Amino acid sequence: MMAFKGTTTEGPAPATPEDLYIDLPRRRDAVPGLWSHQVDLLRLYMEEHQETADLAIELPTGTGKTLTGLLLAEWVRRHTGKRVLYACPTKQLVKQVQATADREGIKAVTLIGRHQDWPMPDQTAFEAAEKVAIVTYNTIFNSNPHVEVPDLIIFDDAHAGEQYVGESYAVDIKRHKHPAAYAAVLKTLKPGLDGVFANRLSEEFPDASISESVRLVLPSMTNGMLAELDTALASLSDFKFDFAVIRSGLTACLAYVSYGGILIRPIIPPTGDNKVFPRARQRMYLSATLGVGGEIERAFGRETIQRLRLPETAPTPRSGRRFFVFPELMARVDPVDVTKQIVARAGKALVLGPETARAVALGKKLVSNDWPVLGIDDVADGMKPFADLPNGVCALASRYDGIDLPDDACRVVVLDGKPDQDSLQERFLYGRAKAGAAIAERVRTRVVQGAGRATRQPNDAAIVVILDRGLTKYLQQPETINALEADLQAEIQFGRTNSTDVSVEEVLSNVDAFLEQGDAWRSGAEPHIAKARREAVQILPAGSEALGKSVPHEVEACVFAAASQWDKAAAKALDAARVIGEGGNATRGYRSVWLYLAGIWTELNAASDPGAHANAVQLISQSEKTAEGTWTREMPTLTTVASRALAPEDASAVTKIVSILSAGVNIGKHNRQVGEMVAGLGEREPGKYEPALTALGKLLGAEAGKPPEKGRCDSTWCWENHLWLAMEAKSDHDLTGVITHKEIRQANDQLQLLASDRGHTPPPPGSATIIISPKSGVDIDGIKAAQSHVYHIDLSDLMTLGKDVVQAWSEILASKDGRTPSQLSDLVRETMSGHGLLPTQVREGFTSDPVAAD
Repeated sequence: MMAFKGTTTEGPAPATPEDLYIDLPRRRDAVPGLWSHQVDLLRLYMEEHQETADLAIELPTGTGKTLTGLLLAEWVRRHTGKRVLYACPTKQLVKQVQATADREGIKAVTLIGRHQDWPMPDQTAFEAAEKVAIVTYNTIFNSNPHVEVPDLIIFDDAHAGEQYVGESYAVDIKRHKHPAAYAAVLKTLKPGLDGVFANRLSEEFPDASISESVRLVLPSMTNGMLAELDTALASLSDFKFDFAVIRSGLTACLAYVSYGGILIRPIIPPTGDNKVFPRARQRMYLSATLGVGGEIERAFGRETIQRLRLPETAPTPRSGRRFFVFPELMARVDPVDVTKQIVARAGKALVLGPETARAVALGKKLVSNDWPVLGIDDVADGMKPFADLPNGVCALASRYDGIDLPDDACRVVVLDGKPDQDSLQERFLYGRAKAGAAIAERVRTRVVQGAGRATRQPNDAAIVVILDRGLTKYLQQPETINALEADLQAEIQFGRTNSTDVSVEEVLSNVDAFLEQGDAWRSGAEPHIAKARREAVQILPAGSEALGKSVPHEVEACVFAAASQWDKAAAKALDAARVIGEGGNATRGYRSVWLYLAGIWTELNAASDPGAHANAVQLISQSEKTAEGTWTREMPTLTTVASRALAPEDASAVTKIVSILSAGVNIGKHNRQVGEMVAGLGEREPGKYEPALTALGKLLGAEAGKPPEKGRCDSTWCWENHLWLAMEAKSDHDLTGVITHKEIRQANDQLQLLASDRGHTPPPPGSATIIISPKSGVDIDGIKAAQSHVYHIDLSDLMTLGKDVVQAWSEILASKDGRTPSQLSDLVRETMSGHGLLPTQVREGFTSDPVAAD
């Protein structure tokens, strides 16, 4: 063996990370040099941010984020002579980063798995600051981290922080995995749920809509619940480590309850009590995108994180070209079949779905012949097994970190599912509290990340197939598109245009041209995309600035709540609600959440401040008035506070149903009628569907009927003059294609026509026109022209509602005998509310998808 003479020490640290890069003993396959944007960021760090405690650095996907982070890690280690941690969301990413460090000549070790199994030489090298340690987030965020406190922690893919940091401060019980644990914890939480809903959760087989419902319980709000919950969680051996993280702050935790699971966690993780994270001199967050809405701060529980972005004068780095295809917008096609033909042409595809089983099932539908379908176990250590395949599909749950498929490793990405319900907290905030603005940045980032898995380098090219109906709708909304960077705006606009009102043959011809990347694509497509990119203007969603400003108050509130300092927690929650309110209607739902927390925490302070109770009642009342949904009315009332009065439209529905019951119901005739209604809702022919729609409205306690006048909607549901729903049924629509501009214009008129017919102008506040169609898309001019009262739902939503109504009426009829009128009214109210069938709840379910742009 040849031995080279020379010093064995590193010598003095190079003056800058750029100088360090020149000195590194890189392998021949290392990157040929730093890009200009990487150099710009490194210089800005040196000039302005060496002592910034919390710093977020933005580099788009595929533009050298990991190398930039590793250079900073190695330079700080050499410059300070102190320990540096480089944290990744997953073990797979740790291995990828280690491979990059080895390639670039950066001294690093991997510390993953059980701390007892860490190689002693590697652990010692980190602790002696001789090498950077590459770890998972979980190595830092757990009940007893065994890694020594570093001078610097770098978090790669920090945009995924909520998924990995938030989960470290949570007990997440999946019913199908831990049925006994679910039952034990549900028993302690039942006093915080209304009786009908709680009973539905206990049934072995769920009814139509319960699987999608999620309710909020505050354990600290109900006497004795917190102690019982603590005992129940402490007895669960499978969750002892998870519980250990949140136990000291259990009093501030929220419980999200659904049929499929229970999630217990604080709304923002209290990372300040971690033994490692807050004690580092500097924390650096590498992200593909940095918004201004406070997403990274909430994810990591930090009050303030400074941003380091490329200068506006710097050229925007490009990470490849994507050709978006929207099969759902094509008329009279099978979207899966179209996607299968695209995959066959490309030879391989990455399928990302909301959960593994769904992704694998779709992957199997897309393969040709005997192509293999790989799952997470096949690529747990990296994507090489899939990249090496000549043909095949890799199907994974929609967590995009660690999926790196550059060059020709894969040329098709299939996105199946809008990633807005990764956890029960997200489902509650997005679906129930109508607080989607608070997680909009997170959802948008996930979509961007998913679309970019196969375009990792400037010359990469990949087809992105949007196969899910919800995601197709999401990527049509102007507020979604306008918030994206210019390249993505242009690519999505081009893809949408070339997927609407075109044949399968035209789409496949375009796919062939894209895969070839020849003159047909360069001259026929690129000029259009370039023009759209030049015209694109990035506009942040409404309320973003207010959400960013509220973060320090939110974080402080959660810290005080975890310490049971209720007066301070309530004051900070109220400050947060005030600032969030500056976002207007866009942040109204999230504001109601913080008003509610302020009210509850004020009530908990009443033990030491007798005057607090009146303030708590006022705050919760304000939350109810602010809330867009009905979730606040489903929460238990405060002690000594009378039960809430029903909304006028809900009272009207209860009164109508009670009058029908009091007049006597022929069970045989009723069963026949509801059977016909459900059958009709399963039909596509308008002559059969529309009468069923009216029958459903009557069972909801509405005055329901089909207006006889020309040009009217197909059924009107009116709860006196308190709330109207104009139902525009398009049951005979094809499953694919778009709702036309003409159909949107017709829907725009319906409430005004109904007001004229009823002699009551204007329509009651909150009234809406509901287009019922199996199509997932709307013509772009229709979106621009739609009025704010027009919404879109699927045929399946009506079928689900119909089945719930049948179940609720069955329960009422079985329990009505022997009750006084007052008791009968209570029965109807409780049963309809527990099934989500009061008019305010029905309207909430129908109005989650507005057609109009914000």
